[in-house]
Amino acid sequence: MRTKSKSIATLAVHAGYQKDEAYDAIVTPITTASSFIQRDLNEQRKFCYSRVSNPTRYSYETALAEIENGIYATATASGVAAASLALELLPRDSHIIVITGVYGGTFRLFESIRKSTFGFSFSYINLNDQAELEAALQSNTRMIWIESPTNPLLRIVDIEKVCQFAKARNIITCVDNTFATAWNQQPLSLGADLVMLSTSKYINGHSDIIGGALITRREDFAAEINSKKTALGAIASPFDAYLALRGMKTLDLRMQRQCDNALKVAEFLENHAEILEVHYPGLKSHPDYELCKKQMRSGGAVVTIRLKGDLERVNRFIKGLQYFVLAESLGGVESMVNHSATMSHASMGAEARAAIGIFDTTLRLSVGIECIDDLIEDLAYALAQ
Repeated sequence: MRTKSKSIATLAVHAGYQKDEAYDAIVTPITTASSFIQRDLNEQRKFCYSRVSNPTRYSYETALAEIENGIYATATASGVAAASLALELLPRDSHIIVITGVYGGTFRLFESIRKSTFGFSFSYINLNDQAELEAALQSNTRMIWIESPTNPLLRIVDIEKVCQFAKARNIITCVDNTFATAWNQQPLSLGADLVMLSTSKYINGHSDIIGGALITRREDFAAEINSKKTALGAIASPFDAYLALRGMKTLDLRMQRQCDNALKVAEFLENHAEILEVHYPGLKSHPDYELCKKQMRSGGAVVTIRLKGDLERVNRFIKGLQYFVLAESLGGVESMVNHSATMSHASMGAEARAAIGIFDTTLRLSVGIECIDDLIEDLAYALAQ
């Protein structure tokens, strides 16, 4: 057998098991069947019921596992469903250490749901501070939750260092790799136990599905996740799996263009008179610039800014945009602007948001694949309003 390429550009197209066993179709077909015929009582076929496994989802999952350098992936109905599934690996009353500034939806899952249903407790800290990490440890600490870059302030966690700390204490590490994807960094290769993704974003890349994934390279976790995802049933549909797999084939092209565009957008905005703050790990002014260079291929495709002025000024800026559309999500081929306080982090109170650096004038720009000259002209025009 020839050695398989490790290049993301190649893997994004060819990873996993994408063979159509019926007709040798070049594209993985959508198999919508809920159930599959068994020939007799003694036969254990590969597929029996689509909540357990489905041919389209299997092709997609094996591709996801391979590009993230894992051995197993399960595709879930959403990114939050993937996060929830990761927590199923922990016993009741566990303590979890979490990066400060975690995504608002993850924060809501932790604080509003899992505290009461599982008795979990959470400590939110700077994971790059060894003293804070040591001080946060409790006798029932079972997981460290890493999000890098964070949403929306794009702080970077030293994944390898934190994973080494956790392994020495038999603590599970889970990395939300949504903003980076395997194109930008591979947490499993850096020592993480689990990678969680909202595949609605860059994996699919076309703003037309909701999906998530949980990936591991540990056989014990693979078996447990496989069993629990079947019992819980929050799995991706065949159609969503098909769309995400199709979108993933252009991951390398899209991420390269979007990250290149984002750096130019960040450089343009960094010294603009109307901008109070620019957060982008690819800028030397970012506090985690050196860590970004060490751990990631680029600074990513998201730029977060804080405008001068008030909400009225923010609204005038948004109304002045032509190509950046106001939307809840990110990671699509089109450029988007998100108002963090009322969208991605609306589940957090104003005090909690301010404590992590999110204000009413904070805006997250998801930079798309459009012509960079048009994007910069769009921003310049809106800022002049």
